[in-house]
Amino acid sequence: MRRSSLVVVANRLPLDDNAARDGACEWRRSPGGLTGALHSILQQAPATWVGWGGGEGPGPRLPTVGSVRLRPVALSSDEQRGYYEGFANSTLWPLYHDAVQQPVFQREWWETYRAVNQRFAEAAAEVAGRHAAVWVQDYHLQLVPRMLRELRPDLLIGFFMHIPFPPPELFMQLPRRVELLDGMLGADLVGFQREQAAHNLAQLAQKLLGAQTGDHTVHVGGRTVRTGAFPVSIDVAEMAALSARPDVVAHAGKLRHDLGESKRVLLSVDRLDYTKGIEHRLTAYRELLRDGHVKVRDTVLVQVAVPSRERVESYRDLRDRIEGEVGRINGEYGRVGEPAIHYLNQPFDRAQLAALYRTADVMVVTPLRDGMNLVAKEFVAAREDGLGALVLSEFAGAAAELPTAFLVNPHDLDGLKQTLLRALEAEPADLRARMSAMRRHLAEHDINAWARAYLTALDQTGRLAQRLPQLQDPIQDLADSDPR
Repeated sequence: MRRSSLVVVANRLPLDDNAARDGACEWRRSPGGLTGALHSILQQAPATWVGWGGGEGPGPRLPTVGSVRLRPVALSSDEQRGYYEGFANSTLWPLYHDAVQQPVFQREWWETYRAVNQRFAEAAAEVAGRHAAVWVQDYHLQLVPRMLRELRPDLLIGFFMHIPFPPPELFMQLPRRVELLDGMLGADLVGFQREQAAHNLAQLAQKLLGAQTGDHTVHVGGRTVRTGAFPVSIDVAEMAALSARPDVVAHAGKLRHDLGESKRVLLSVDRLDYTKGIEHRLTAYRELLRDGHVKVRDTVLVQVAVPSRERVESYRDLRDRIEGEVGRINGEYGRVGEPAIHYLNQPFDRAQLAALYRTADVMVVTPLRDGMNLVAKEFVAAREDGLGALVLSEFAGAAAELPTAFLVNPHDLDGLKQTLLRALEAEPADLRARMSAMRRHLAEHDINAWARAYLTALDQTGRLAQRLPQLQDPIQDLADSDPR
């Protein structure tokens, strides 16, 4: 069996399975998300990706994606319920997002979570070459770094948290807080989206493990663990090229015609999740309609809510509430052939999203809490016309990088309404200045910059760069790939 110099460990493989007409299973790269984030840095690297392939059991034999080999981890339906739907998404996810939804603690979920993390660690240990680098991703696999270090102490281990990492007063509620913290600190480098998260980790390590902490370091168990902020980004050049494709431009024109050539279009694209602030957004829009600040004849809201975690009860309840509110708003304010809100509860491919981004006058990204929010960055990358307003929550990680957006506190309904009106009424010169600043930042901080920054920080010895030439001169590489 061939072993890899670089191994990525994530909850899902970079593929989606789709049933063909003859019942066979087809495989393709998933658009966006973690796959899009890592693909550009991995496509020329001799790497292996460890993850669940979807479905139950071992699944079919998987193809190679570029130079990336795939190592599936099998999960039973009971394990999916306990590890993924249970501990990861009913316990950790709400707690890490400031307890927007009340976390649920069930002891049996923890046992399944721990067992599945052990299986991921063993799979990574199996495919990693001697002194290889293993990059573990996100809250689903917080125990893997420590487990992997016990199995393979020769490895260079990185861990990256894509979602927010909570302050001590929230994390301390977890019944298994010590094991989770110790699991993360099995890594050599623990990365976050924002500096505050690294500070939270250091405080917890002091309190729970008696660790000594320094500037981006945690000294515990005779080891020094490094920490830092590495804000994740998107493939800016890929989104810009996609939005300029003739078929995408034509589709955007048709959308604009269908929505109303003279109408102002507000757009929101979210996973159907209670952290995304969809209910607050709908309430604000309903009040704008009620008070006559916007009217159906000249303004329309397009709300895309991509289905998510539909087997989790709280998500089903959220969908019912949102669909009920959309129905009430359309029933009260819509006209024949002119709904106040176009609500789309379905997945969209990247070309369709690019067309929507081109169509919007105002992009409304108002999560209550978000690690980063790549939709905001995708919108900016898609707007080569330099127009379009971005209304962005202060509580999205992207707000720290895009300060010229129309920033807003989504919990403040009056402030949200006023900000939406400011964005709708902004002068073109103001919009161009704001968008130009955001596009400049993204050009210099794209996905390649993120991956190289993290892996270069992990690779203090330089041994990984010897096997991955794209890491040897990250500054020159970034200049060469600048989409401007």
